[in-house]
Parts: sequence; C-alpha cells; structure tokens
Amino acid sequence: MKIKLLLVIVVTLFTVNASAQKGFPFDAEVRQFKHQDSLQMPAPDGILFVGSSSIRLWDDLEKRFEGKPVIKRGLGGSELWQWVDYYTPYVLFPYQPKKVFIYAGENDIASGRTAQNVAGSFEKLWTMIHDKLPNAEIYFLSIKPSPSRAKFLNEVILANNLIKAYADSKPKTRFIDVATPILNEKNMRPDSSLFKGDYLHLNSKGYDKWEKVLKKYVK
Repeated sequence: MKIKLLLVIVVTLFTVNASAQKGFPFDAEVRQFKHQDSLQMPAPDGILFVGSSSIRLWDDLEKRFEGKPVIKRGLGGSELWQWVDYYTPYVLFPYQPKKVFIYAGENDIASGRTAQNVAGSFEKLWTMIHDKLPNAEIYFLSIKPSPSRAKFLNEVILANNLIKAYADSKPKTRFIDVATPILNEKNMRPDSSLFKGDYLHLNSKGYDKWEKVLKKYVK
C-alpha cells in the first residue's frame, strides 16, 4: 500500500513539473502541496477546502475546526476555470475527500469573465468531481461582495443565483450563503470592518462569520 501511494505521489509530481514547463499557473504552490503530501499524505475521507485566496489566507482554518480532518488547499489568485483546467487532478482527486468545500469565482469576475462563464465553470467542476468521487458531498461557498470590487456586485449576485440554482438540482450538493453574513444589516452592503486593509480579504472577524455558517456542515 505504501509503495502504491509513493508511486502515485511520484507520478503526480512528475506530471505537475511537466505541466509547469508549459506555463502551469501557481506551479510552485502546487509542488509545495505535493511535497507536503510526500511527507504525510492526508487520510482519505477528509474535509477538503479548495479555492482562491479566501481559502489560502484562512490561517486558522484547521484550528477553528479542530478535531475534524480538514485539508486546506487554497491557491491565492486562482480562478474557478483554472480549477477545471489545471488543478483538480493534483489538488483535489488525490485526497479522496468525503466533502469538498469550494470558494472561487470572485477572481474570474474581476478579470472580466461573466456570471454565466463562472456558473459554467462550476458546472464543469461539479461534473468532474461527481464522476470521479460519486460519494463526495460538494459545497459551494457563495462569492463574497468585496468592498474593493463593488463595481462587480451585480455580476457577483447573478453568478451566485445561477450557481445556487444548479447546486439545488444536484445530489449531495449545497450552495452555502457566506455573503449575507458579512453584510452590514443597516445598508446591506459589505461590512468593511470584517475585511483587511485591502478591502478584499477577510480579517479574523470576517472568518468568525464564515465559521458560524460552516460549522454545521464541517462534520
């Protein structure tokens, strides 16, 4: 069993390195994940968090859900379509998780992709996960309305609505609203006190809000 696992890791590392030579985005970060795995591979049936910087920068994610088999694999700056085209075989499938939490799509919209593009990427990603890991539960964390990206708010809302409608139609799939809890109740705009100074990434108080929502699903 150990020999088989070692072979899987070696093959994965070789494939990632080969892809990197072709311009594989975030190749250094992916190789670092694989190095970590070569030292201690997380056990199957874990709870995997993947996505962009809102996952990568959640420094105390594992501590907040202490005792749960949480695996954090965020790639800051990554876009949802890139998880479809690049990362899933290397940063998702090898862990054979029982639950997959996804936060991505915000960077796609900021780079000019439409809500329909983002929803289409999620549909492709869902199919990939469901085909490879049919027993896995899939959770999509809603795209947050960041103050520094206020001009994209309408596209964010539309993308969330499209993804929720799709998720609601699929088995073992749930759309989790982590956007509403970070709104100011008075004006229903993003509460800037929950963000870091860049008004893009959540601070500890912002993650408190997310933790409260996610607690019942991370089990």
